[in-house]
Parts: sequence; C-alpha cells; structure tokens
Amino acid sequence: MPKYTIAISKTAQKQLDKLPDNIANTLISVIQQLAENPRPYGYIKLKGGEGYRIRKGNYRIIYDIYDTVLIVDVIAIGDRKNIYE
Repeated sequence: MPKYTIAISKTAQKQLDKLPDNIANTLISVIQQLAENPRPYGYIKLKGGEGYRIRKGNYRIIYDIYDTVLIVDVIAIGDRKNIYE
C-alpha cells in the first residue's frame, strides 16, 4: 500500500498548538499513522459533506482523503464537545 502525505490546515495547526503537549503528541502520532492507513479501524465518513473522523479519547481529528494524489488533509482537531460547531 502506498504511503500518503499528511497536510495539516492552518486552522488544525492552531488547534493543535493550543492543546497540552501530552495530548498534542498523542494526536500527532495518530495523524502520522494516517499516512500508512488513512482509513483505520473506527474511522467514520461524516454525513452532510466530505470528510472523515477518527477518535482519540475525547478528541476528534477531521480529515479528507485524496486517493488520486495520495494526500490526507487534516482539517480540524479538537475536543468532541466543540469540534462539530
């Protein structure tokens, strides 16, 4: 299986920067694993639009997959309470 390139939006990067280091590091490792498998166990296609979601604890990572160019584009990262607003 080919390896995907990870792209992180400015919004997602700002959201990641605001998180405590231990949580941010955990989420970064999850994001890096998306390069190997952009559709890991537990991922969900979002309703009402494009995008996928994976969970890590109380946090959610929202991303798009572009199979033709092998890119995973991380759109948003945040707590489950306010990620979908």
